[in-house]
Amino acid sequence: YNFTLQFLRGRWFMMFASYLIMAGAGATYLFGVYSKTIKSTLGYDQTTLNLLSTFKDLGANVGVLSGLLAEVTPTWFVLLIGSLMNLSGYLLIWLAVTKKIAKPKIWHMCLYICVGANSQNFANTGSLVTCVKNFPHSRGMMLGLMKGFVGLSGAIFTQLYLAIYGNDSKSLILLIAWLPALLSLIFIFSIREKKFSRHPNEVKVFYVTLVISIVLALLLMGITIAQKYIEFSHIGYVACATIVCVVLFCPLFVAIREEYASWKLNKKELESVPSRVIVEEPPLPISRAPVSEIELPEYSSTVKVQEKKEVGCFSDIFKKPKRGEDYTILQALLSIDMLILFVATFCGLGCSLTSIDNLGQIGESLGYPQHTISTFVSLMSIWNYFGRVCSGFISEKLLSKWKVPRTLIMTFALILPAIGDLIIAFPFSGSVYVASLLIGFSFGVQLTLLFIIISELFGLKYYSTLFNCGQLASPLGSYILNVQVVGRLYDNEALKQLQSKGLTRSMVKELTCIGKQCYRNSFIILACVNLFGAIVSLILVKRTMDYYKSDIYKRFRDQMEANEKEMKMISTTEK
Repeated sequence: YNFTLQFLRGRWFMMFASYLIMAGAGATYLFGVYSKTIKSTLGYDQTTLNLLSTFKDLGANVGVLSGLLAEVTPTWFVLLIGSLMNLSGYLLIWLAVTKKIAKPKIWHMCLYICVGANSQNFANTGSLVTCVKNFPHSRGMMLGLMKGFVGLSGAIFTQLYLAIYGNDSKSLILLIAWLPALLSLIFIFSIREKKFSRHPNEVKVFYVTLVISIVLALLLMGITIAQKYIEFSHIGYVACATIVCVVLFCPLFVAIREEYASWKLNKKELESVPSRVIVEEPPLPISRAPVSEIELPEYSSTVKVQEKKEVGCFSDIFKKPKRGEDYTILQALLSIDMLILFVATFCGLGCSLTSIDNLGQIGESLGYPQHTISTFVSLMSIWNYFGRVCSGFISEKLLSKWKVPRTLIMTFALILPAIGDLIIAFPFSGSVYVASLLIGFSFGVQLTLLFIIISELFGLKYYSTLFNCGQLASPLGSYILNVQVVGRLYDNEALKQLQSKGLTRSMVKELTCIGKQCYRNSFIILACVNLFGAIVSLILVKRTMDYYKSDIYKRFRDQMEANEKEMKMISTTEK
């Protein structure tokens, strides 16, 4: 009973619960699968669909509300609000698409998808931020794994909806509505910040989990490719989904093993600690004096340092601390480093989101069947995963061994999607597969590195708010590039094709463009924007070069050592 209680309260079970919540928090990446259904059912043109996509990106990336809420409320409340938003937003979209309610106005649909997509920020803030604070010294690997499971969620959802509902994209929207909400509710009290010293096998556990996640990614890739060439029965889809779920739950056994090892170690240490029975006279006052002299000054000095650093969220705006120390919210938002990150994010994530959201229509314009388009989206999700975990683990290795700045890796991550954009602009046979690989991988790298860099440059005290603020440029970039550039140029090409057939816009329900020219000019522009973002990010590389050459995690190691001493002192006193 004692072990079960410790396991359910421990940080390893919390880590497993966070993986599952993250695996359900990437439903926004499936927009390319069901967007065609929304477009045909509700009679939207491409500009309107891209406007809907932009509000989806707006909701998915503007998480300031969830961040501020997490500063003043417990984690369980943040997860509860997120689950309710997810259920209500996507359920209303499903009701509209299945015509169970009257056709909503466009702004109603924009609101529905914005609310539904915004719920993933509450899941991110609740679980991801808590895990980073519980594993501060291994935040690169932790963030890579957490965001990696988000990247796999698209492929996982695809297998689940095929097993539960069959090949029906309308039912996919229903699955997106109830499953993520259910996951957050199940683990709502397991996600909380804990005070622990560093586990001796911590890095090993992360690598074991990495192997499990890679096996899951390769399994999903194999199943996705097989489903493209082989006609699966419903039983076959159920079998595939079952295998995926078994692998997905493997980290639970890792968590049980590590928590059991910690439980046995703690029990052994408590048994080996000698009883603090004092035989000298007088027993109590004199025996406690040496402990007071040794322990209390160190503890009290730590408290004084912490009290000195206790400042308000919006105070000392123009007295910025050193990089790596805890910035206040406005100190971070008004810094030059954050401004550079904002521009790089606008270019990189804005372009990548635009490419991902238009993937379905890109495949349609180039003559790919709907089943193959679903394959693009699933594979994009898997490449997205590899980008996320690689950026976390590889950047951690490069930083610890050779002091390579993470900001430099981010620069390379901005160059890759420019190549993918050019491949879409000048397509060849199978080019969409190659483009989805480059864009999906680089998107995963950029997103994970953004979160890691913000935590390293501005500290963890207000990380709940700052990492959400760091994404604000993404929906802005998505709106300008997706709606004002790609959407308008696509509609112009589609109108030209209508005019060549002697038709007008009012004579057709759906505005569709077919051919290589549909996305050529717009994706040349996206490639140029990506390259501009890479050039801007080089400024941040120069500014942070000396900082990354220093020991940036020293203060967290010192804090862990202080926690260990405090825990030993408490255990000895209790004994």
